[in-house]
Amino acid sequence: MSTEDHIPMAPSPVGETRTEFVCRPQRAAEAREAVASFLLRLNPAPAAHTVQNLLLLVSELVTNALRHAGGVTALWLKVDRSGVHISVTDPSSVHPQPRAPDLTGRTGGFGWLMVRRLAPGVSVRDRAGGGKVITASVPH
Repeated sequence: MSTEDHIPMAPSPVGETRTEFVCRPQRAAEAREAVASFLLRLNPAPAAHTVQNLLLLVSELVTNALRHAGGVTALWLKVDRSGVHISVTDPSSVHPQPRAPDLTGRTGGFGWLMVRRLAPGVSVRDRAGGGKVITASVPH
C-alpha cells in the first residue's frame, strides 16, 4: 500500500462534520497501519480502548476478506458525530456466517464472533456491481 492508494474524501454535502479516508490494503498489517495513522489525526483522539478495538476490528475484517472473500477492494475509514466506522468491501456476495469457534486452531471461527462483540453496530450490504460491504461502527 502506498500513499497513492490514500484518497481524501469530500466533506458531507449536508454539512456534517466528518473525516473520511480510503485505501486498498493487501495485508491485515497494512490495514492496521492505515487505521492507526487515521486515528492519530483525529482531535480529540479516541480513548485507548477504542483504538485497540478498532485495530482488532480492522485486522479481523481484512483477514476475513482476504481469506474468505477474494480480497479487499477498499477499506473506508470514517468518523462522524456517532463514532468511528470501518467499512471493508470485497468481491464476494457471500455474507459472513457465524461458526462455532475451533479451540484446536485448525478452522478458526473466532473472527466474525469477535467483530460482532467489539462493534455495537455491524452491517453487511450487497453492492450493486457485485460483492459486499461490511461496516463496523464504534462510538467515540
